[in-house]
Amino acid sequence: MRSISLFAERTSVIHDIDPISKLYYILFSILVPIILPRFIISIICIGLSIALLLIAKVFRKTLPVFGFVFLILVTVVIIQGLFKPDNETALFHIGPFTIYKEGLLHALKITFRVINIVGAFMILVLTTKPSDLVESLVRKGLSPRIGYVIISVFQIIPEMMASMSTITDAQRARGMETEGKLRVRIRAFFPLIGPVVLGSLINTKERAMALEVRGFNSRTPKTYLYDEKKYAYSKEIQRGILIVIVSALAWRIFA
Repeated sequence: MRSISLFAERTSVIHDIDPISKLYYILFSILVPIILPRFIISIICIGLSIALLLIAKVFRKTLPVFGFVFLILVTVVIIQGLFKPDNETALFHIGPFTIYKEGLLHALKITFRVINIVGAFMILVLTTKPSDLVESLVRKGLSPRIGYVIISVFQIIPEMMASMSTITDAQRARGMETEGKLRVRIRAFFPLIGPVVLGSLINTKERAMALEVRGFNSRTPKTYLYDEKKYAYSKEIQRGILIVIVSALAWRIFA
């Protein structure tokens, strides 16, 4: 059976860490480079995320995501390097265009921050089952409705990709050309996307009915099928991250 989440089953210490601690790490990855806006801080955070992904044995799965992000960030670098309002110092010329130092540095700052955040989220997504994440949040007091929205967000893209693959195979079996030149692919796209969207809407309705039947809206206290996932050093990890964030803030204020 094909998985409908991005979670990668591996045996590693990163997989054993509870979801809440990984959320703390995301908070660290977002706040510290903002509090201390230096390139070296962002580079250290990126290196830490890459190291954790390697330890978790899921780094290869992040390559398509990072590749897509790099494509987007290239446009940011070009636009900021050319058109940032306070550009003054010319670095080099590309034909009639001039790349400026101020815009390039600003673009690099954005690039490092985005890569850092994406890496931190990849640690959470690839090493945590969506059900474990949502259950941990619900145990902490999150509304089950919001929890359902979160788990749906985690599952919608893999689910649509699986549905797209199934529909593509079915259309090929009926003789439709789905590979070849760009014109052929474009012509095949619209007959494929319709059933995918319609199927997603039907699945959403079926899930809503299933949740209603199982008492999702009931006001009685909920019980849990599995014990809460705990990690021996969760408290230490969370406290350490909070200490680093507070220290960074203190350094920014008093340094």
